[in-house]
Amino acid sequence: MNKKTDLAENALNYHSSPVAGKIEVISTKPCDTQDELSLAYTPGVAVPCLAIKDLPENAYKYTAKGNLVAVISNGTAVLGLGNIGAMAGKPVMEGKGILFKKFADIDVFDIELNSENTDDIIKTCQMLEPTFGGINLEDIKAPECFIIEEELKRTMKIPVFHDDQHGTAIVGGAALLNALKAANKKIKEVKVVMNGAGASGLAIAQLIVNLGVKKENLILCDTNGVIYKGREKGMNKYKEKFATESSCRTLAEAVNGADVLYGLSKKGAFSDEMIKSMAQNPIIFAMANPDPEITPEEVSKIRNDAIMATGRSDYPNQINNVMCFPFLFRGALDVRTTIINEEMKIAAAYAIAELAHTAVPDEVSKAYNGKNFTFGKEYILPTPFDPRLLTAVSMAVARAAMDTGVAEKPIKDFDEYRLSLEARMNPAKNMLLSAYKQAKKNKGRIGFAFADKEAVLSAAAKFHELKLGTACLIGDTKKIKKTADILNISLENMVIIDPETYKDTDKIIHKHYEKYWRSGLTQQQAAQEIKHGHYNRFAGAVLNNGDIDAFVGYALKDLETTLAAVADTVDLSEDYYTASSSVLLANKHKSLIIADPALYTEQDEEYLSEVILQTADICKVLDIEPNIAVISNGCFGKSLDSEEIMEAINLAKQADPKLKIEGDLDLETALTPALAKSYPYTNADGNANVLIFSNAQAADAAIKSLKLFGGFKICAKVIQGFSAPVQIAENNALSEEIFNLAVIAAANI
Repeated sequence: MNKKTDLAENALNYHSSPVAGKIEVISTKPCDTQDELSLAYTPGVAVPCLAIKDLPENAYKYTAKGNLVAVISNGTAVLGLGNIGAMAGKPVMEGKGILFKKFADIDVFDIELNSENTDDIIKTCQMLEPTFGGINLEDIKAPECFIIEEELKRTMKIPVFHDDQHGTAIVGGAALLNALKAANKKIKEVKVVMNGAGASGLAIAQLIVNLGVKKENLILCDTNGVIYKGREKGMNKYKEKFATESSCRTLAEAVNGADVLYGLSKKGAFSDEMIKSMAQNPIIFAMANPDPEITPEEVSKIRNDAIMATGRSDYPNQINNVMCFPFLFRGALDVRTTIINEEMKIAAAYAIAELAHTAVPDEVSKAYNGKNFTFGKEYILPTPFDPRLLTAVSMAVARAAMDTGVAEKPIKDFDEYRLSLEARMNPAKNMLLSAYKQAKKNKGRIGFAFADKEAVLSAAAKFHELKLGTACLIGDTKKIKKTADILNISLENMVIIDPETYKDTDKIIHKHYEKYWRSGLTQQQAAQEIKHGHYNRFAGAVLNNGDIDAFVGYALKDLETTLAAVADTVDLSEDYYTASSSVLLANKHKSLIIADPALYTEQDEEYLSEVILQTADICKVLDIEPNIAVISNGCFGKSLDSEEIMEAINLAKQADPKLKIEGDLDLETALTPALAKSYPYTNADGNANVLIFSNAQAADAAIKSLKLFGGFKICAKVIQGFSAPVQIAENNALSEEIFNLAVIAAANI
């Protein structure tokens, strides 16, 4: 079986199993009881209906309108398939919906219209305005797509965007900006040739002119050759706008000496001779799908100075609309724009381009088998899976909308907006919003131990960028600066604390010696442990010395070993005799805090009561009212460790009588209100948000099950029990996890 046959069979299986199609409608509210039914539908639904009648803007408050986009097509220009009709194009529109949801958490209804009449499509879209927050036109042939979009933008008060035109143009424009930098060419001086004058080609032409390409340096070609002034065959008013005064009449003539060549046509459109005739360091964007006008392999046989991009994921520099449209709509919906204007498109192009000049997040490198992306000929665009696209593009678009006066709901705090965007794609981040606000208020000095590690330095840079406080980089100065160079991170206004140059190193060495000399520690060993041993231990000493307010340590080995090193210089809280750890998890509907089984030691009643109290302390930082359930394999006396659990609960209640605690419970009862009602004389209500397992293996299994089957994501693993705000990142932690820990530490000052 050949590769194409494999693809065809896999594609049909993918679209047909386990159910037909790629989308479904999921309720965002419970509707399991009579009361809930009466709220969801009659009679309760009448209340929001009347509220919207009185104030139409309330539709954004009481319905899904503000996060709902219509993907509308008539199937006349589908991918590389042409006019295959509305129904045959439906799989593509469903796929578009998946991309909206996956990359920007935008809900979509795909609407396929069985008409090629522009008036039909215009009228239908206009009538749908009450339902949707925005409209994405898709796979409609030119010039009809221009007519439709122009009229809808003129008559509607929600954003309308034809992605084939403008999404392609934005990403193609971003690619040009960076390719010119890589080729050391100036946008106002380059000669650009574009083969293909349909929706995408004309949109790219307009955008790159807006970006700085001189119109007289731009030549467009179609199937009839160069589009020149006075040409009659195959012309329309949209092509006429870019008609050239050039004497060139064929693509081959136009390409001679060109700096940039865009292809939006078909396989084989670019010959070897054309590529040879281009200027030095040519830029070639062969964007035909699925087969480009010329492949990178073919170009490399002709010349070695070219910068290439295609629409394919198996080559470097993929020009892919998914880098734009989900995020552009996210920003537009969030500020409730009435239109998507040129300024918003230009802002999106620059935002995409700028990302390629910054260090790639470690999660992206891991997704590409550890590949290190560095700006250059083979990396002029971020990868489609770069999570920063959401924040970078959405924020840029939102700002541009506000600056141009088309935003009806301006954003007040862009730092908070950035975190809310991240929380959309990772619900666990919602747990941090209160901690983030408190950290921003505290403006603490936060130490980042082992700051030469890429993940640690990236986290510190984000902490600094969001102005949450002062990022204090703890470690070897030379190594930190080397990592900063690799990641293209500026260290300006961040503080480096190196034990070799720290002003009080001798002082803290002496304190360490005084503390442990009776345990056999020599002065030489004390100096070794502080200066050349463990940066976590050194960070603790700096904390005690008053030069930082909190710190995030880094576990080179296991968590227990690291905690022991930290405990050498940071005392436990006077209320506790041990430290513990909690795992913060969330899905779209629920947040959970689970005592971390990684630190379970001997399971006695006193230890378990401390875990209960320490986990409740984390709730205060997160502004969560703790509803604690101690989990076992049975309910109320039916478990093997019932007596120990009840004793631990009693000890915890003695320490904090206000705590809501219940146990022993099985997990299902703790999280299911209907089951909890079977025990009316208890605190159990089925809505527990803090779970303390009496068994480490059960806790580990629960966390893994919640991740695999419950859609839960881990936000952070949080340390409790120290007398000062200390958190420890595990040695495989990504930069986002380390940043989250820094926020929690900063909030707890």
